Amino acid sequence: MEKPIETFRASTGRWLIGSLAGLGTLLLCLVGVGLVIIALRWLQNIATSYELTDQRLIIRTGIFNKKTDEIELYRVKDVTVAYSLINQWADIGAISITSSDPTTQGGTLVLRDIPRARAIREELRTLVDQARQTRRVRELDVDHGI
Repeated sequence: MEKPIETFRASTGRWLIGSLAGLGTLLLCLVGVGLVIIALRWLQNIATSYELTDQRLIIRTGIFNKKTDEIELYRVKDVTVAYSLINQWADIGAISITSSDPTTQGGTLVLRDIPRARAIREELRTLVDQARQTRRVRELDVDHGI
């Protein structure tokens, strides 16, 4: 039975104080334009949630037209966190996931403005290792350039 570990989503408030784009938007609020940008960002963050279980990362998107996608943890190849100086101050970051799952084919899945991104990345990394051990899966990189 799959066990939910953590549910999280991007933080609009931390994006406002933790990124140059957010701070610029706050300045635009003085002339009224920033409120529209904040509302759009808030809707985007509300419409997307992530659930981390001991077997999968589940991605739910949409308000009216909903979509659920998932990445099996044993298929994850790489997890990185990127954050600027301001992001560090607000404790948010962007988690990038590369996997052999069809969800990330042709690119990397990026979870933006995630609170406690470093802690979630470490938790994800631990769960990926456990999922691989449970399924007895090993990663094999093949260089086609030889």
